[in-house]
Amino acid sequence: MPHFVIECSQNVLDMQPAEVIMDTVYKAAESTGLFAENDIKVRLRPYELYQLGTDKDSFLHIFGSIMGGRTTAEQAGLSRTITSQLAPLLPDVSFLSVNIDEFERATYSNRSLIDPRNTTGDRFFGQ
Repeated sequence: MPHFVIECSQNVLDMQPAEVIMDTVYKAAESTGLFAENDIKVRLRPYELYQLGTDKDSFLHIFGSIMGGRTTAEQAGLSRTITSQLAPLLPDVSFLSVNIDEFERATYSNRSLIDPRNTTGDRFFGQ
């Protein structure tokens, strides 16, 4: 936790390598102090097929999913931090955006939580 899924047009990867984009998002999220370094996960999905407005040829959008409990101001700061770190790297991208969604701790599950030896409900059990 958190998960940052980057969706972009394939041509964005001609502007910056995927590794640079993902590393920038990772470091931006880490710089906010909202997450433990080892918890941040980033992945990227380029698209060859997409449709944009007239004279627009590229996009990059980040879907951030974080555990509930952060304030709206913290979420907004996270979104702005990521955007401000990416914008200088991708000045020619037509659409550059980020949104942050929360999910409830009560509905979250992972491998550690279902381990029968985990009697305390620690989501980091065994890691």
